[in-house]
Amino acid sequence: MDTFAQLLDGLGAVLQPGNLLFALAGCLMGMVVGILPGFGPPAAMALLLPVTYVVGPVPGIIMIAAILYGGMYGGTITAVLMNVPGEPSSVATTLDGYPMARQGRGGVALVIAAAGSFVGATIGIIGMVLAAPLATAALSLGARDYFAVAVAGLALVVGLAGRSLVKGLACAVIGLVIGLVGLDPVLGTPRFTGGVPELFDGFDMIAVVMGLFGLSEMLVGLEKRVTGGRVAELGRIAPTREDWRRSAGPSLRGSVIGFFVGLLPGSPGTAATFSSYVLEQRLSKRHRKEFGSGAVEGVAGPESANNSLGIATMVPMFTLGIPSSVTMAIMMGAFVVHGLTPGPLLFRDHPDIAWAIIASLLVGNVILLVLNIPLIRVWLLILRIPFPVLFPIVVGLMVLGCYVVTGTAANILVLVGAGVLGYCLRKLDIPLAPIALTMVLGPILESNLSRALLLSDGDVTTLVGSPFSATLLALAVVAVLAPAVLRTVRRARPAAPETTERQKEPR
Repeated sequence: MDTFAQLLDGLGAVLQPGNLLFALAGCLMGMVVGILPGFGPPAAMALLLPVTYVVGPVPGIIMIAAILYGGMYGGTITAVLMNVPGEPSSVATTLDGYPMARQGRGGVALVIAAAGSFVGATIGIIGMVLAAPLATAALSLGARDYFAVAVAGLALVVGLAGRSLVKGLACAVIGLVIGLVGLDPVLGTPRFTGGVPELFDGFDMIAVVMGLFGLSEMLVGLEKRVTGGRVAELGRIAPTREDWRRSAGPSLRGSVIGFFVGLLPGSPGTAATFSSYVLEQRLSKRHRKEFGSGAVEGVAGPESANNSLGIATMVPMFTLGIPSSVTMAIMMGAFVVHGLTPGPLLFRDHPDIAWAIIASLLVGNVILLVLNIPLIRVWLLILRIPFPVLFPIVVGLMVLGCYVVTGTAANILVLVGAGVLGYCLRKLDIPLAPIALTMVLGPILESNLSRALLLSDGDVTTLVGSPFSATLLALAVVAVLAPAVLRTVRRARPAAPETTERQKEPR
């Protein structure tokens, strides 16, 4: 009952005109950046982080969160109308969404996707509210336990690099090195600063994230000379009763899949959306042949899973203070710049802020549902904006935002350096998400390691002194080594003899 009362209090705070206006602005900006070529929610969230300095923590973080789920739907618009997924998690939507658009049912696909997104987000929010008491339980964890949580997070981050363990470790090291620049948390002495006073506080996270994701994406788009593509026709917008009936079950099943997949730190959105797609394909009997050529279930299921996953990724950050994706790392930066500590301390020290942000997720998704249908034709015009017009505007906003944060030109140099680094890593096919995550996890790991060793007079065995920390550290080792071991076993296993066509023929 206490949880429900706090949620109602948070809902009352969000419905204040000022906060409601920022939620609306975040939804609109999220949808716009979701459909823009060479851009995306992480870059937009990083670009608008300086705004939170001016408007305050609650309206600022509400707007940042609204950009996240608004951008998810923006990626759906391009996936359906242009066969260009705005996010990797929207790839599954293209399989049936674009064929529906080619059949003149693009409007129906977008409405079904909007409804599925709302269902997924609602179920994700319910799960998040039910998981909120875990934050209170996390208050009993000590420094060694949080160290183990950070190590487990780093181990899962390595998995974001895909099959290459070397790439994953390289990303982790780059992020950790960037996070080490500044003052030692224990001794207070400068390290890796090169004697530059501007680096005593470390690299500004806003500038680094904007450069890695925003500027590098714009540079790649400039190289490819991205332009507005051909857009399919919307056709009829209102779904039929049969469309609603066929999409109801997939929306619910996809929402459950997305939520539980999103609880795992580092889980890619494609895992949830494709799992939902494959499940619906197998469950469908009457319409199985339509999959790949315009099945409504192939749009409703993945879209529900995608939005439910987006909400579920916030659970580790709110309960343990561990970002589970690059967007959560950026949102965590919005908390940090206001002196707030995401995790159990947030619910203890600032419950009004925590519950206002959780309630804003529900309000924001209602806003999205109301705005989606009447604005569908407006997004068609934005899709045709040429990239050369967007590039100088977006880059100029990035430079201005970085300068506003610190008031020094050094931060602009950090932006440019991070952008060049991100561009080079993209060309080498090295993922950028682990770098941003390890930048956040590194200081958490270091500070808790120092505290644990100080409290135990330097006894290293204290790190495995509790069942919780010992279990997490063991799982971290397994998470890093298991994929490499399995690949080695598969390579060493003798191949089964192939059966020739002649052997198959009856004698």
